Amino acid sequence: MLPCVGLDISKDNFHVELSVNEKLRHRRFANRKEGFVELCAWLAKHKIATVHACLEATGPYSEGVAMYLHQQGHTVSVVNPAQIKAFGQSELLRNKDDRPDAGLIRRFCEKQRPPAWNPPPPHLRELQALTRHLENLIETRRQQLNRLEAANTKGVVKSLRKLVTYLDAEIERTEKQIVDHIDNHPDLKQQCQLLESIPGIGKRTASKLLSEIEDISRYSSAREVAAYAGLTPKNNRSGTIRGKTRLSKTGNSRVRKALFLPAMVAKQYNPIVRAFCQRLARNGKSKMQIVGAAMRKLIHIAFGVLKTGKAFDPNHEVLLKSVS
Repeated sequence: MLPCVGLDISKDNFHVELSVNEKLRHRRFANRKEGFVELCAWLAKHKIATVHACLEATGPYSEGVAMYLHQQGHTVSVVNPAQIKAFGQSELLRNKDDRPDAGLIRRFCEKQRPPAWNPPPPHLRELQALTRHLENLIETRRQQLNRLEAANTKGVVKSLRKLVTYLDAEIERTEKQIVDHIDNHPDLKQQCQLLESIPGIGKRTASKLLSEIEDISRYSSAREVAAYAGLTPKNNRSGTIRGKTRLSKTGNSRVRKALFLPAMVAKQYNPIVRAFCQRLARNGKSKMQIVGAAMRKLIHIAFGVLKTGKAFDPNHEVLLKSVS
């Protein structure tokens, strides 16, 4: 088996732990192209041609080194930070700093041998970058509007209004870029149309789901997609104690965020989701439990239309059962 390397990623640098002939080697590298090259040279110095590198999914901070190592022919695993945390708890670790974290990740890789990560194709990476940029712009605009409500001087009000106007223009421009990008790729355009056929899902949500879920063919069931989004139920049971069932939230938070408002709409206007939520309400489920279940049901329906290539229809439950 390939030797394992643990990488603990931060914004400016990353720590590495490598085991060579039962001796641990540590090194810190800059989190940029020069650091990635130095890492490969360091591995070569220890006469290691190929490794199984493991790192936590930390968004843009982890993508650069993961992509570089993959391009150099190494096996790369990008894992959910919750998995590393749970593994550390199993070892009864009490302290946290970068160097031990790199060792924890290496030991996790050696014992669990997580599956290899494959980067999405360029057109999906571009879509993901655009949708995440749009999300940041919308959040920044919301923050500035909150500041505008609290502003009490003319100079600040004038400046904030200009900033909001600029952000409005950037949001409109980015949304057009997303539409143009989808239109220029027939597979994305077809998938987007399929998702938009689902009552409750609009163009913005459809593009967000396509960018974050990436390749639907890598999922064998709708439950796998729901688990990726952290939308599977998490039971709280111990002996005779029966706590509330909640969402696991161990997954892609961007998918959950993108589905919250569409789920609220689907509760009213999507016949499958509406009937499902009404049944849950009759069974005494709380409002937020019902919303979470509606989000999960939307993921199941989205998986169904994408997997079959057929647009939504009110009898879709039969179709879903055939592909789940």
